[in-house]
Amino acid sequence: MDRRNFLKISGSLVVGGVILSVVGRGMWNMFKRPDKIFYDSKRTKGPVLMKEDDDFVSPYRCVYGFLAPDDICAMEVEGGSIYIATPNNIYVYGLSGELQTNFPTPSDLRDLTVYDGLIYALFPTHIEVYDRQGDVTREWDACSDNSDYCSMAVCQDGVFVTDAANKNICKYHLDGKLARFIESPKGFIVPSYCFGITYMDGIIYCSNPGRHLVESYTTDGEFVASFGKSGAEAGAFSGCCNPAILTPSNNGELLTSEKGIPRISCYRPDGKFRSVLLDSKALGRGYAAYDVRVMKDKLIVVGGDKVSVFQYDKRLSQQTECGQCDVDCPLKI
Repeated sequence: MDRRNFLKISGSLVVGGVILSVVGRGMWNMFKRPDKIFYDSKRTKGPVLMKEDDDFVSPYRCVYGFLAPDDICAMEVEGGSIYIATPNNIYVYGLSGELQTNFPTPSDLRDLTVYDGLIYALFPTHIEVYDRQGDVTREWDACSDNSDYCSMAVCQDGVFVTDAANKNICKYHLDGKLARFIESPKGFIVPSYCFGITYMDGIIYCSNPGRHLVESYTTDGEFVASFGKSGAEAGAFSGCCNPAILTPSNNGELLTSEKGIPRISCYRPDGKFRSVLLDSKALGRGYAAYDVRVMKDKLIVVGGDKVSVFQYDKRLSQQTECGQCDVDCPLKI
């Protein structure tokens, strides 16, 4: 397990400068069983951060899936294609899992997105932009020798990158020229690499994981609003640092993915909670967050080396909050 994946599961020991008292067997449990430190609902001391709801029914079911050649580092969808990054390659698949193309990349790729026919690959200290054949069209270094880039969003207004080391968002022009730094008015607390960012309808949405918040900004870097609360219940964010991943739906809703006891939830852009779409049982359990994207009427979910395709099930949805929602959602087609 590499350093990034370890921290995605368990979180850093340093949270806002406060060192957790985890030594000896506690350190071993953090590595082998992070649930014993952060997520064990049977603990008699300390807060219960999250627990599974055994009665929960997901309105989505897995209709098929396929395996990547290695553990998946990042994922994106565009058009009818699924882009998968493994430690040293980018693979492009069709929706049914047929390989369309692939090409090698440097190691330690952190995030991946596709914009205007180009593939943007994020690494800890630089960004590379490829065409679909795998040729580098441009690249640039991070703005600081101390940068440790996590996640990326790209739109017509620029490239937005979260930096876990400097605890800010870096905005670049599409040609790689640094435009500005975006600071949270509340202060970003980033205990681990769960520093997600996405773009939707002219607004940048970013997690402030140590505060259990989702914050929104204009593409010029002006703070708009925030939502989120700490808690174990649905509609709250739990553990040391959540949400881990953010992505838009195709009708203006925002999806969040959490680690610890994984789940994927749906929110309105103003932060009103809609429902949990997939819980730990549906996702395959584990502790790491599952990456998720929306492709027309399907949810594309990746975890480990597996790509899973979920589709709305009208029969199952009758027992769920999602099924009672009156939003005209393309996922329900």
